[in-house]
Amino acid sequence: MDARTWYTTRQKLVAVAMGREPADLVIRNGKWVSVQTGEIIPHTDIAVVDGRIAFVGPDASHTIGENTTVVDAEGMYLVPGLLDGHMHVESGMVTVTEFVRAVAPHGTTGMFVDPHEIANVFGLKGVRLMVDEARQQPIHVWVQVPSCVPSAPGLETPGGTITPDDVAEAMQWEGIIGLGEMMNFPGVFNGDEKMLAEMAATAAVGKVIGGHYASPDLGLPFHGYVAGGPEDDHEGTRLEDAVARVRQGMKAMLRYGSGWLDVAPQVKAITEMGLDPRRFILCTDDSHAETLVHDGHMDRVLRHAVSQGLPPLTAIQMMTLNTAEHFGVSRDVGLIAPGRWADIVLVPDIADFHAHKVFARGQLIAAEGRLLIDMPAYPYPEWARQSVHLGHPLTAEDFRLPAPRPSGTAKAHVIGIIPGQAPTRHLVMELPITDGEVKPYAEMDVAKAALVERHRATGTVQVGLAHGFGFRGKCAVASTVAHDSHHMIVVGTDEASMAVAANKLAEVQGGQVVVKDGEVIGLVELPIAGLMSTEHADVVAKKAATVLEGFRACGCTIENPNMQLALMALVVIPELRLSDQGLVDVTKFDFVPVLE
Repeated sequence: MDARTWYTTRQKLVAVAMGREPADLVIRNGKWVSVQTGEIIPHTDIAVVDGRIAFVGPDASHTIGENTTVVDAEGMYLVPGLLDGHMHVESGMVTVTEFVRAVAPHGTTGMFVDPHEIANVFGLKGVRLMVDEARQQPIHVWVQVPSCVPSAPGLETPGGTITPDDVAEAMQWEGIIGLGEMMNFPGVFNGDEKMLAEMAATAAVGKVIGGHYASPDLGLPFHGYVAGGPEDDHEGTRLEDAVARVRQGMKAMLRYGSGWLDVAPQVKAITEMGLDPRRFILCTDDSHAETLVHDGHMDRVLRHAVSQGLPPLTAIQMMTLNTAEHFGVSRDVGLIAPGRWADIVLVPDIADFHAHKVFARGQLIAAEGRLLIDMPAYPYPEWARQSVHLGHPLTAEDFRLPAPRPSGTAKAHVIGIIPGQAPTRHLVMELPITDGEVKPYAEMDVAKAALVERHRATGTVQVGLAHGFGFRGKCAVASTVAHDSHHMIVVGTDEASMAVAANKLAEVQGGQVVVKDGEVIGLVELPIAGLMSTEHADVVAKKAATVLEGFRACGCTIENPNMQLALMALVVIPELRLSDQGLVDVTKFDFVPVLE
């Protein structure tokens, strides 16, 4: 983070604004997108000194000196740098540095990052890694302290834990913006002391408490959750979810990532009901490397929001000023105005938004989709590269699912995948028993699902069942990206292939892999915590594409199925999930047997 504040530079800002000293940079003749007033003002100049805006007006010629860099905007729109109000860097499968390298050319100049993925592997020292790397970036990267590590105590075993004392300690770190999404919503409305203590530690230093209410129940549990203190929520999927949140004083974060496409139903609160858009924020939550490379980041969200009927200026407000004000940083970012960092995007069309030039802290960092600055790789320590610890090499025998009787059928509780959504269905199916066990059953699109413990080398393998992947033949997929505890999740139609997939990820220290007929046909290696690669996003995207191609070769037609795979162990989103401790009914927060 740059230590220069508005107040430490105000003397020079005043001098430049008055014409007594020259600006470092002047951008001339643009259309000022004034998110603070809801106007687009033509023929506008911007003068910048020490990375901050000194003057915005119709003529900045009085600020131009012999060494001032002058950029002609040629009538393009001058847009505040785009902000992602809620996201997980690890979902891009790249480090903070490589994520920034990928998104900055798209106009993203600020991100609010919740590193609860790496926290579940390494605890607070993993968060510290992310904070230290974030401070080295050419754009603004604020970090939230993960709130729920584990996400559901008693239902899963993470690699690390974070306590209220840890939260209080981290709140003092430079670069920490608040508390990450409070996923343990039953803990909040039931008055859990740990959850309330974490929120109290955050409120005590005046920082924002992130929300995560992943339930359709908008009755008393929802009201109890809001009363507990969370100030925003990105888990809404319906119109009524967005409306309830903003009416109760929260900010509704509408997410449009690689797998979660929740803007369209909720944006109707603005476009059809006429609710005030200033209570709404646009974000991505989870963006895969392939999405970043081929489709974009917040610019992609903006284009989609406009396609759903939002006026472009409103959509821009929802990813600039709204976000900055929510996190209390609008004195620095979120609008083009004096004193703010000169985070400015020149774009020919704000509806079909594609960045032409991107300035961050007054520096031209990207143009025409290309990064113009050097970004050295961040040196991750060796301990961060060794996180996959299996108790023993796995065999087909580890993936058996013994039946309660030798023959006939068994009543099975099956995880039902919902394409394009984070929730799953709790399916109950009658499945045949073969030689005293239940096998994958392609005729009913039922595959084996297994959770392999990988943090403490216990050798634990919990086996369940999944419906909806559409696998055919002898296939298996495995991932050490397995929210939130990030053990290893394996799904397949053949136990021997499942063992091959799991052992391959142990060999490469994490990632995602597809095995067909005993051979690896798709692989992306993620050696940092089993979550991230140190390679550039375009390289990771190409490798991740082999995984998606592998899914298709196995018969799966779901869009971004690796995201669905990664959430099968997320025991805080209904209805049914698999943890290292067993099969979890998330509507009851209790275990259920796989077979009866």
